[in-house]
Amino acid sequence: MADARDLLIGIDAGTSVIKAVAFDLKGAQVAVASVLNHYVTGADGSARQSLDRTWADCVGALRELGARVDNLGSRTAALAVTAQGDGTWLVGAGDRPVTDAWLWLDARAAPTVRRLAASPLARRRFEATGTGLNTCQQGAQLAHMAATTPELLVGAEVALHCKDWLYLNLTGIRATDPSEASFTFGDFRRRAYDDLVVEALGLTPHRRLLPEIVDGSVTTHPLSRAAAEATGLLEGTPVSLGFVDMVMTALGAGVHTGDPGAACSTVGSTGVHMRAVRSEDVVLNAENTGYVIALPVPGMVTQVQTNMAATLNLDWALRLAGDLMSETGREVSHGELVARIESWLDASRPGAILYHPYISETGERGPFVDADARASLLGLSAGHRFPDILRAVVEGLGLATRDCYAAMGEMPAELRMTGGAARSRALRAVLSACVGAPVRVSAREEAGAAGAAMMAAVAIRAYPDMDACIGEWVTPLLGAPEAPDLALVATYERSFTAYREARLALRPVWSRMAENRAGDARSHTWGHGAEPTNKTLTASTAAHRSTT
Repeated sequence: MADARDLLIGIDAGTSVIKAVAFDLKGAQVAVASVLNHYVTGADGSARQSLDRTWADCVGALRELGARVDNLGSRTAALAVTAQGDGTWLVGAGDRPVTDAWLWLDARAAPTVRRLAASPLARRRFEATGTGLNTCQQGAQLAHMAATTPELLVGAEVALHCKDWLYLNLTGIRATDPSEASFTFGDFRRRAYDDLVVEALGLTPHRRLLPEIVDGSVTTHPLSRAAAEATGLLEGTPVSLGFVDMVMTALGAGVHTGDPGAACSTVGSTGVHMRAVRSEDVVLNAENTGYVIALPVPGMVTQVQTNMAATLNLDWALRLAGDLMSETGREVSHGELVARIESWLDASRPGAILYHPYISETGERGPFVDADARASLLGLSAGHRFPDILRAVVEGLGLATRDCYAAMGEMPAELRMTGGAARSRALRAVLSACVGAPVRVSAREEAGAAGAAMMAAVAIRAYPDMDACIGEWVTPLLGAPEAPDLALVATYERSFTAYREARLALRPVWSRMAENRAGDARSHTWGHGAEPTNKTLTASTAAHRSTT
C-alpha cells in the first residue's frame, strides 16, 4: 500500500545555510537537513554566489532530508521554496547562468543608488513600491549593470532572485513572486509591475528581463523529471514558489495572527522589523526608506525596516573580549563568551553609554540609507569597563529597533521575536523596554521554511485559507507575553532622543571618514603617486580575500 502524502517540505536558502525542513500537515516539524552556503567577496564591494553551486547545495539538502525521513518522496504532498531576498540572478539561453549572482550584500551599486535617489521620479517610485532604494536591491543592481557592464544584460533572458532560480531548477518555470516583484519593480497595492517604477530605475529598455509573477499560495507547478532524479523526490510533486524569506520568517513567527498592533522582529546577523497592516494603512516615511512586502494574505502587507547588522555587533564586542583574554594567555571559545553576556549586563548600568550599531562595512539601510554609516560609542568615561560597553551594544540594538518602528508609525502593542538573539533573556528585556511593549517568543525553530510550507499547505487545500493555517501552525507556538520593565522604559525613552539626535549629527562625520578611508586606500595601493600595476592590484585583492 502506498504511503499517505502526509508531509510538506519547506526549503529556505539563506545567506549562510540552505535548509530543507519536513513538516507534517498540522505544522509539526519532523526533520531538518542543512548545507552551508558559499559566496565570495571582493575588494570592489562585490558579494557573489555561484548559481550552479546553489542548486547543487539545495539538492544536497533535499537528499540529506531524504536520508533522515523514510519514504520522503512518496510521502511529500508538496514542497515550497523561499530564499535570501534582493540580489540579482541573471539567467540566459538554455536556463544557464549568465554570471555569478550579485547578492544583497553586494555594495557595487552605491554610485547608481545615489544617482537614482536624486531623480525627479524617486519619490513616485517610492510611493508605488513602498520601498527605499538601496544597493541590496535588484533594481539598483540592474541599473548599475546597465551603466557599467551592459554586456551582462545583453546576454540575459531573465532576472531572477535566489528562490526564483531554485524554482526554475525544480519546475522549469521562470517566475518570481508578488512580494519581490512589487517591492522592487511594482505597486504593492496591485501586486503587479509598474512601468513608472521601471522607468524611474532607467530600466525601460530591459523590461523584458522581468519574469512572470506567480503566487505560490494559489498556483503550483509540478516537480520536473530532471529535478526528481536529482533530489530523489517524485516527478509531478506540487511545488510552491514562496515569498521572500523576510516575510516567510515573520509569517512563521507570528507577524500576522489577527491581533491588532502586533509586530515581529527577527534579530540575527541582521535585524528585520516588521508589522502587518492592510495595504491602505501603510505609512510611508519622508526619508524614502524601508520596504513594503506583500503577505500571502489578500489585502495584507508587511511594513519593514531592516538594520544591516544586528548580532554582528555583539559578535564584534565578544571578539574584542576574546582577543584581550587571549593576550593574557587564556583562550576562550565564542560559546563561553556568549554564556557570560547575562552576568556582564547585570554588572553594568542601563543607559550610561550610547552605541550606534552600524558595524557593517556596507553602512546602514534602515531606517535611513547611508553606505558610509559606521558604529560609534558616545559618552565613555574613565570609569567605564567592558560590561558597560557590552550593555551599550545590546542597548544599541534595542534603540535601532525602536528607530525602525518609529519610521513606520506607532510603536507595536506587542513584539514577537525570532532569530538567535531571541533566546537571550537580557536582550529580550532590552528590546521590550526600548519599544515599550511586551515580547513573545515563537517556539517555531525554522520559521522561514515553515512560512514557505504554509503557502504550499494552502495551495494544495490542506487549509481553506492562510488565516486557518496560521491558527494551527503559528498562534499555538507563541510563548507567554513578557512585560517590559517600566523603569527601563523610562530610561530608554531618554536614551532614544539622544540616540537619534546623535545619528543625525554624525552623518557628515561618516562622509568625511569615508573620504579619508578612500584617500588612505589610494595612498597605500599606489605609493607616492605611482600608477597602480596589475600585480599590485592582484596582491591587494588577494590580501583582502584572505581576511574575509
